[in-house]
Amino acid sequence: MTDQPDLRHGDARSASGSSSVVVDLKEYKQSKDPPPVTFHRRELDAILWIYGRMVGQGEWKDYAIGHLKEKAVFAVFKRSGETPLFRIEKDPRLAAKQGAYCVINANGMILKRGHDLQQVLKVFDKVLKLVET
Repeated sequence: MTDQPDLRHGDARSASGSSSVVVDLKEYKQSKDPPPVTFHRRELDAILWIYGRMVGQGEWKDYAIGHLKEKAVFAVFKRSGETPLFRIEKDPRLAAKQGAYCVINANGMILKRGHDLQQVLKVFDKVLKLVET
């Protein structure tokens, strides 16, 4: 037995006898700024598939991706110097309520919102029309 007091949770002593503080990793991560929200690979694949299709049709020309603290944004443009035609947003704070994904037009109107990105992206599907000859 030693004359040294018992160590409390979170304290430690080095081999030389001097005290040092052990920092809980969870507390350390919480004290730092949270990482930005990003699109995962599968989400980005689905978005880029729609983007490629619309570029092929000549409707879209450029895009921008923004990763913010509270949401991730994929904006599409007709011309790079204009405001975005559409914004595809992922906001995890709304995942339990209305759904984390939404498509917003240039006027700020939400066109579609939901929990499944594939379903939300269906707003870009064209409706086939019957052509009589």
